[in-house]
Amino acid sequence: MEVLVDQIAKLQLLNQFWLSMFLLIPMVLISRTIVAGTRYSPILIIVIFGLTMGYVLVSTGVSEPGLPEFPLIDLISRATIIALTVSFFVGGQELRKIFGKKEMTVDEMVVVSEEETVLGTKRTQLVFIIRSFFLLLGIEGLSRLLLGTETEGYLSQFYPLIAYIGLVGAIILIDYKATIKDKHAYMRKGLLEIAAIVAVLYVSYQIAMLVMPLIALPQIFFAMLISAGLGAILYNWTFGPTVRALLFAGIPVVLAGNFMIGGSRMSDAFNITGMNSVLAYGFFGQLFWMFGGIALLMFVARTANARNLAPGMAGALSHSGLTGACTAGDLGKLAANRAPIMINVPFFGHIFVFSVLAISAERGALMMGPAFIIVATGLILTALSLKNLRSSNGEDGKEVKALMQFSFGWQLCAVFGGLTLLSFTTMPMDYAAMAQTSAISHFGLFAAVQGGMFGSDAAGLIPFIFAMPFLVHPLVFFMFGKAMEKDGEMPKKSVYILAAIGLVGIVYALLTAI
Repeated sequence: MEVLVDQIAKLQLLNQFWLSMFLLIPMVLISRTIVAGTRYSPILIIVIFGLTMGYVLVSTGVSEPGLPEFPLIDLISRATIIALTVSFFVGGQELRKIFGKKEMTVDEMVVVSEEETVLGTKRTQLVFIIRSFFLLLGIEGLSRLLLGTETEGYLSQFYPLIAYIGLVGAIILIDYKATIKDKHAYMRKGLLEIAAIVAVLYVSYQIAMLVMPLIALPQIFFAMLISAGLGAILYNWTFGPTVRALLFAGIPVVLAGNFMIGGSRMSDAFNITGMNSVLAYGFFGQLFWMFGGIALLMFVARTANARNLAPGMAGALSHSGLTGACTAGDLGKLAANRAPIMINVPFFGHIFVFSVLAISAERGALMMGPAFIIVATGLILTALSLKNLRSSNGEDGKEVKALMQFSFGWQLCAVFGGLTLLSFTTMPMDYAAMAQTSAISHFGLFAAVQGGMFGSDAAGLIPFIFAMPFLVHPLVFFMFGKAMEKDGEMPKKSVYILAAIGLVGIVYALLTAI
């Protein structure tokens, strides 16, 4: 009997694999179908579908909060750092090209198939989505195996198999209808990229463990530095199938998994004391920090075009949804090229951000002195960036450099300005960190909280807390969709109104938390 139970448990892994694939990939495809023929990003639909799916699975009794019955979905939801590592690499390349005045090389290795397999998704794009699923599973499974992390639990004994299935599936998934200049070179590039990502994850984890006795900086900080540095060195690297797939679909697949986990915790989270203030701040903070930043760019810098607003705000907030929309090309080619640069720039200041937060987490309260200095620095950089962007006269180089300053400055204002305001309330430090993370949809802070920087309770709750403000994203992507329908020009009055609503909302949230 014990042998039979053991065999069933092992076969269950294969069922988990197909179930996870069936739940996540159609979610991404359906979201693309719904927005097909429009200029809106499919990520706004992934939000709604993911939260709903997670809630329904729990409410119907199929699963428990946190979806413990679907461990592979949880595995993918924790692969945030993999998708970000690729974005940091591309950002490092773009930064080197700008500061080194290197000429842009034309990528002629692959010509994608234009055949529409699913409404709103071309054949090669479908392959990218499926390959991203395999890559996230395979790389996450292999990295956990090599690092020896997560040694307890149902999946721990199956990491070699998960890594094998994921990586083999990713390697063989090449769209045969795409025109590839050199197939063998293309395949080799894919293998090298997988090896490089695993190496970055391994080295960054070891460094994080090494410095932990001094300061508990999260792994993602070192992963950013290493991958961006590699990008700067290998600035002429033309992308293989691994980077192409993860750039296009890595973030959407990770978000789909996180929203399902978050939706599954919806009922329980509302019953936790003090959670309503966290959710209210996250919801209205999303309006304020996003549209307040856009309002500044419009009113002071005199720019209302999505080529500046989308990558600028993606970088200024390290905003997961907007970053995913930009890198997938949903908001235009210029936004897609600029977004990796902008999300890299603020992370160079994260040695201060994560240092202060790591010490604050240990103390259980924000370090006010450094926080005030960081906010003041952010205000100066933001003011300087707005001045430079206003005088750029549409020149690409000047716009990019001004947006880099804005991304850095506004991020410092948002992260530490928000945490400083929350420190005047009765909200505990871990709740404040979750509130601010969700208020700006900050991918780096999300990965740090999910990784346990603020304790296990926060790590378990953050998928739900992070997901709830995404209910604002229909507004965010609606506004950017309207802009794309008008040659990139964002409606100004609507932005000012949304920013004002956000300001009133966070004042209310802060007052209720005092």
